[in-house]
Amino acid sequence: MVVKPDKHRRQRIPALNIKFITLICLSFLLLFSDQKNNYLPILRNSIAIAIHPIQTVVNLPQRLWRWTGENLASREELIINNKKLHEDELYNELTLQRYASLEQENIRLRKILKAASRIKNSVQIARIIFTDINPFRHLVVINKGEQDEVYNGQVLVDASGVVGQILQTNFLSSKAILISDTDHAIPVEINRNGFRAIAQGNGTFTHLTIPFIPNNADIKVGDLMVTSGLGGKFPAGYPVAIIESISRNPAQQFAIVIAKPIASLNQVREVILINNN
Repeated sequence: MVVKPDKHRRQRIPALNIKFITLICLSFLLLFSDQKNNYLPILRNSIAIAIHPIQTVVNLPQRLWRWTGENLASREELIINNKKLHEDELYNELTLQRYASLEQENIRLRKILKAASRIKNSVQIARIIFTDINPFRHLVVINKGEQDEVYNGQVLVDASGVVGQILQTNFLSSKAILISDTDHAIPVEINRNGFRAIAQGNGTFTHLTIPFIPNNADIKVGDLMVTSGLGGKFPAGYPVAIIESISRNPAQQFAIVIAKPIASLNQVREVILINNN
């Protein structure tokens, strides 16, 4: 059986269309009401306040990740910068140390050159390149040898006084014995009165022994001892030592006399070679 459609019956509007029309009307109503009373900004602010915690929670992992990355990068950069600054500091300290060393070397060389200009004999300046580690021998090696016309017995002085003499020569270098060596002795005289004596090394850089001085000898603490020129090796008049102590015992024939070398035997770097030929 076929049912015929009723022509006089109104067709029903779908519910979706009704909702759409309702929303449009509501939108126009809200727009009109917003122009009159400015409700929408208040509504937006209220909605923004309500959803702010949600946005914060949602954005938290991203912010945490960015913060962690920035901090790790900053820490790594700080470590690199600190390492570089530490290296620069060490380099600067090393440079300053070198400058200080060069300054002291220039001072020593100026003293050496000034002393050399006062020496009448022909001279040349040499540098100590090696010291003997044997505590019982005071030997040094200088950077001048036979090619520089250095000879055995040649005298070494510094800016202050006598240092020693050449013991053995090679082509490029020479070995010298210091006046403080136990096997070394040098003829000296008291500069004040010309009293002659012998200054012997006793194995210390700071003292020399002056043997065979009679108890009644005219010798005083503070007297300057210079080379006497006797023996022909050491030219006369070069400072050697200063009398530091005198011990006289009436029961003994000779006094015990100790002198202090004028040259800094354990610190000297450059020496003057005196040609006494």
